[in-house]
Amino acid sequence: MKLSEIAQLFNGRVEGNPDIEISGVKGIEDAKEGDITYLVSTKHIDKLKNCQASALIVKEKIESFEGSQLLVDNPQLVFVKLLKIFYVKPHSYMGISEGARIAETCRLGKNVTIYPFTFIDEDVEIGDNTVIYPFTFIGKESQIGSDCIIYSNVTIRERIKIGNRVIIHAGSVIGADGFGYIFHEGKHEKIPQVGSVIIEDDVEIGACTTIDRATTGNTVIGRGTKIDNLVQIAHNVKIGQNCIVVAQVGIAGSSSIGHGCILAGQVGIADHVEIESGTIITAQSGVMPGKVEKGVFSGTPIMPHREWLRANAIFQRLPELYKKLREIEEKIKKLEVKE
Repeated sequence: MKLSEIAQLFNGRVEGNPDIEISGVKGIEDAKEGDITYLVSTKHIDKLKNCQASALIVKEKIESFEGSQLLVDNPQLVFVKLLKIFYVKPHSYMGISEGARIAETCRLGKNVTIYPFTFIDEDVEIGDNTVIYPFTFIGKESQIGSDCIIYSNVTIRERIKIGNRVIIHAGSVIGADGFGYIFHEGKHEKIPQVGSVIIEDDVEIGACTTIDRATTGNTVIGRGTKIDNLVQIAHNVKIGQNCIVVAQVGIAGSSSIGHGCILAGQVGIADHVEIESGTIITAQSGVMPGKVEKGVFSGTPIMPHREWLRANAIFQRLPELYKKLREIEEKIKKLEVKE
């Protein structure tokens, strides 16, 4: 594409040659001649010294950059959209493979693609343009919406409801039994997990993530929420809309996460926690049962992030403070002996 064509797509303004041909979209370190890259902030302007890109997406003109520049309101967003235009190809319609096992009572929409070695049980409903890759299991009476992508080795248990434009990456399990037991007469008695899971529209679920079915009722993942790889979401958890859940997060049963929350890597949330919308929990933090008001929190148990920074600074000085304390104790002992 010519740079002028890209500018028209995103209502941008070109500084430099509008007729240069753009053949690739790359990060600053990887960009070569013919590529377009982007700069979010002038804080990173030093990275442009060795940049070989033909064009740069920026918010304001960078005088030190010799190539052409595309001025837009949100350079990062334009960069992401260009990646989709240049590299993301739609999934081709491949039809229904003869190697797939599909129950006669299934209801399939238009242009559904089902690859070999897929098993689809009785009374499953799948919407238009959905793609299901090999070795996927879909249990009885489950519903999958339109324009979904279900990658290989995904397990979707019985009576699961999945909305439109949902992406589930390889190896994930939706609707496994919740981890519920009662200890009685010296053994653990299993609590039947008879509920379901609801995945709303535009959710993306990373590889090897598990979302357990509810004991009764539903485990719910809200519209637009994005879940990373290796996340565990327990029975009866409710996650709101447009949340970010990063890798290795664990959420125990019956917890509720509001809209627009961010749970950073390896956050652990105990059972029956309620987190207000817009809250951020930083990496490796532990959230104890109770209500968490909107804010940014760190540590185990969590505390306001700024308080945690101050406490952590003191913690790092503990060896030094302990040494000084011992010295003071020795001086006191000597003074006591003299008296």
